[in-house]
Amino acid sequence: MLLTIATTHTPATELGFLLHKHPERCQSFSLTFGQAYVFYPEAQPERCTAALLLDVDPVKLVRGKGARLEQYVSDRPYVASSFLSVAIAQVFSTALAGRCKDKPELAQTPIPLVAKISVLPCRGGESFLRLLFEPLGYTVSAQSYPLDEEFPDWGQSQYFTVELQHTITLSDLLSHLYVLIPVLDDDKHYWVNDDEIEKLLRHGEGWLTTHPARSQITRRYLKRQHRLTREALAQLAEEDNPDPDSVEESHAEEEAIIEKPISLNQQRMNAVIAALKQSTAQRVIDLGCGQGNLLKMLLQDSFFTKITGVDVSHRSLEIAQERLDRLRLLRNQWERLQLIQSALTYQDKRFKDYDAATVIEVIEHLDLPRLSAFERVLFEFARPKTIVLTTPNIEYNVKFTNLPAGKLRHKDHRFEWTRLEFQTWGNNAAEKFGYTVQFQNVGVEDIDVGSPTQMAVFSC
Repeated sequence: MLLTIATTHTPATELGFLLHKHPERCQSFSLTFGQAYVFYPEAQPERCTAALLLDVDPVKLVRGKGARLEQYVSDRPYVASSFLSVAIAQVFSTALAGRCKDKPELAQTPIPLVAKISVLPCRGGESFLRLLFEPLGYTVSAQSYPLDEEFPDWGQSQYFTVELQHTITLSDLLSHLYVLIPVLDDDKHYWVNDDEIEKLLRHGEGWLTTHPARSQITRRYLKRQHRLTREALAQLAEEDNPDPDSVEESHAEEEAIIEKPISLNQQRMNAVIAALKQSTAQRVIDLGCGQGNLLKMLLQDSFFTKITGVDVSHRSLEIAQERLDRLRLLRNQWERLQLIQSALTYQDKRFKDYDAATVIEVIEHLDLPRLSAFERVLFEFARPKTIVLTTPNIEYNVKFTNLPAGKLRHKDHRFEWTRLEFQTWGNNAAEKFGYTVQFQNVGVEDIDVGSPTQMAVFSC
């Protein structure tokens, strides 16, 4: 089985530092089930490719405890499976952990990567393959093969040659492969016990909790053992925060108190509605709708014909529904509204076919390494004609007397941008994804520090 990882990062040969394998050497590693080899088919400053070749010994598969005779005639030596995951963990252990002694900053930097697996069993077909990788931001190419070329009526096999493209850290790529390859194969070559839960949580940190196929991934990774699956899903639900909805609600209230003296929230909503009407957008999706502040205003305006609110927090959606239920609207007006629970960094087909998307005070809640995934979901996958996006202006924070110096407005904010930082990001995103962008100030503008909220309106 063969895995190649290529990059066009400049200089591309720095891939050798990340993998801790020198491009000019061919290295061999003994494993309990065979031999692994690492070599570089190409190593130029413009493009570098590393290959992990795994030679599984069929004889070793049928020796020792738990051996099975049928493994002599199985596909195990020839396809990507849990054998490849073990090889990744052992041969690329330092890269998988996100460490690089010589270039530590490079290990934490997203770079363009292309992973290619020569033969990957996809039990569930190409649709399941895409369900696993596309929500993580990958561009997936899959070539299928017939069961037998001489008998086309037999149909297609479950084997694919798969290519995955993404701008991502190498450790994230390896973590995704480590977990998802055996999930696609739906099998493991070794006994699964409680230790596998720890492996799954460790390598799934930062992405598995909110993955739309979390339950399927967990069940398959743990070989469909019900007890282990229940325990793993319970831990994923509690990961990092025993009650994330209530904490988020508390933090949102604190932010509202800070901004209340200048009625900033109402000014923000009015500016967004005005931008939507100026663009003539009637079908609107509010990404990160929270407790429904904007949805309420959209519902009360008959100009908007289709309104969708999206949030990852089930509790926030419940509160939004309760608040919207208090509106006195005719039955046909309610038909314009739907609420969706979904993560914004994963591709969701329900995000498509809208005139406009609103992203109100959302991006600052994302970890910066995840921002690129959200950009692709918003600008490339959903791709509405108009995007209205707001975020705090950190320069204005000095004007809030009830906000301690050096503190962000919300405890869950991962960052807050200056005006220059926001405009630099907005211009780069517009150029990258084929949009134009205009920037507006929201709230009373100070001559020195600008306005409290900054807004970008993207059009294509």
